[in-house]
Amino acid sequence: MTSPVRTAHTADLAPAELEAVRDLLDVAFDGDFGDDDWDHGLGGMHALVHDDAGLAAHGAVVMRRVRHRGRWLRTGYVENVAVRADARRTGLGGLVMAELERVVDRGYDLGALSASDDGARLYTSRGWEQWTGQVHALSPRDGIVRLPDEEGGTYVRAARAGSLDPGRELVFDWRDGDVL
Repeated sequence: MTSPVRTAHTADLAPAELEAVRDLLDVAFDGDFGDDDWDHGLGGMHALVHDDAGLAAHGAVVMRRVRHRGRWLRTGYVENVAVRADARRTGLGGLVMAELERVVDRGYDLGALSASDDGARLYTSRGWEQWTGQVHALSPRDGIVRLPDEEGGTYVRAARAGSLDPGRELVFDWRDGDVL
């Protein structure tokens, strides 16, 4: 039996819950999930779904700042979305995303995420739009740097920001592990 989605801030998750989330992510991303990836999903709101076998699905939304058209937008950035292998294609990813979207829509100017090819279908089916413009980050050492590897894999949800102009870049705040 699947539980309803539970939403909690990182500070309200017990150490054992955080360990279960990290374990789920390590397995779901097949060894391509590092400490920086883990750190990026902490400090915000988590959506968790449990079933009889334990943690079945997870996602988080953390605050970032993104500059667009000269304005820094409060951005709910979706991170660490995963569904346990035996629970995939059962709607749990959609349940998690619905809760994260509620947080984004009510608390932020903009929603954003970086999607794998496998994850992109989930996000576009829920109305997230692939960003067709340039993507940059504000580096502490080099100023604004372009992130061509993020272009095509960045998705946005306008929330309160209204329409966005893909002719103008998105400039994300800096996070360790984003650019080597």
